[in-house]
Amino acid sequence: MDVTLHLAQDPEADALLGRSPLAALIGMLLDQQIPMEWAFKGPATIAQRLGTDDLDAHEIAAHEPEAFAALLSQKPAVHRYPGSMAKRIQQLCQYLVEHYDGDAEAVWRDAGTGRELLKRLAELPGFGKQKAQIFLALLGKQLGVRPEGWREAAGSYGEERSFRSVADITGPESLAKVRAHKQEMKAAAKAAKAAGA
Repeated sequence: MDVTLHLAQDPEADALLGRSPLAALIGMLLDQQIPMEWAFKGPATIAQRLGTDDLDAHEIAAHEPEAFAALLSQKPAVHRYPGSMAKRIQQLCQYLVEHYDGDAEAVWRDAGTGRELLKRLAELPGFGKQKAQIFLALLGKQLGVRPEGWREAAGSYGEERSFRSVADITGPESLAKVRAHKQEMKAAAKAAKAAGA
């Protein structure tokens, strides 16, 4: 895996996401309740604070929990909720160590079908169905991981030129389209809620 992603909108952070499967998974895990760029810059910030150019699931899993939480809490914090996210990242890495010998790419390397890959992703700590589908779409659209039926397994996120999620972001223009889509969805949900009240 060595591609150019544009999710953090920061060259160094995006380079790490493109070459490190673990960084990409951690970025996806962090992508909630904060701006997407902040979430996907998180893995590079963690690597820098650990004093390394890459991330290692074994190292993160074995890190002393309070020290790891403190690392994420340093200013600027890696997430709005650095303590709970530190715990989630360690749970993810522990799971990868137990099930995939710490090799994040093994989650998708030999998946035979899109459905199987979706199941594997959804089993990761911190990944629900939606997050798993978005990550599956990212794998298929930008990272060349395309087991049979991957688009169907990714649901609407797998559609071509849909601009629904991080899977569709390849630069500032597509980022603006995804943001606009999310605002439309929020407005529609708000209107539906008001109509039902």
